[in-house]
Amino acid sequence: MDKSAIRKEYLALRKALPNEKREAYSNIICNRILEYLHANPSIRHIHIFLSISRLNEIDTFPLVKKLQDLGYQLYTSYVNPESKVLDTLDITHTTEFESDSFGIPIPKDFVVVTSDQIQLVLVPLLAFDEKGNRIGYGKAFYDIFLAKLHHEVIKVGLSYFSPEKEIPAEPHDIRLDICITPEEIYHSSHF
Repeated sequence: MDKSAIRKEYLALRKALPNEKREAYSNIICNRILEYLHANPSIRHIHIFLSISRLNEIDTFPLVKKLQDLGYQLYTSYVNPESKVLDTLDITHTTEFESDSFGIPIPKDFVVVTSDQIQLVLVPLLAFDEKGNRIGYGKAFYDIFLAKLHHEVIKVGLSYFSPEKEIPAEPHDIRLDICITPEEIYHSSHF
């Protein structure tokens, strides 16, 4: 199956999940992230995607609050309209969010910062495979962003669903180190 067919299939699967199930799965996934971070206390700087509700993404907003309460430094991104790449934005306790023209939540009064401090990135995706390859929305924004980070940065996908056996990968695709689902945490040793 090609990427566009997989993308279409997983968008439909995600849409078919009842709201209560999406919420329950999001909570389980967020708790798994907290468990992982508890077991890896040196990680303090986290880049988090802000979920797009119209695309039924895993809800990361409760996680933002929990991580802030635990003293983590958080970052997110937005697509810079001039460069067409993701800029890193700082998130603080006082950050308020609004949706851009595509429905993507972004901080209202944001500050662009360097990505040098980031230790872990939570990556949105539609599907992933047993090798750590992922399929996003097809714009390659995250692949370009991840390629510019230090190679030690841990790339963590979040998915409602278990991995596919294999999905097509291209040379520019950046593999995940970990993927967290409601059932399991898949580490690179699985991939």
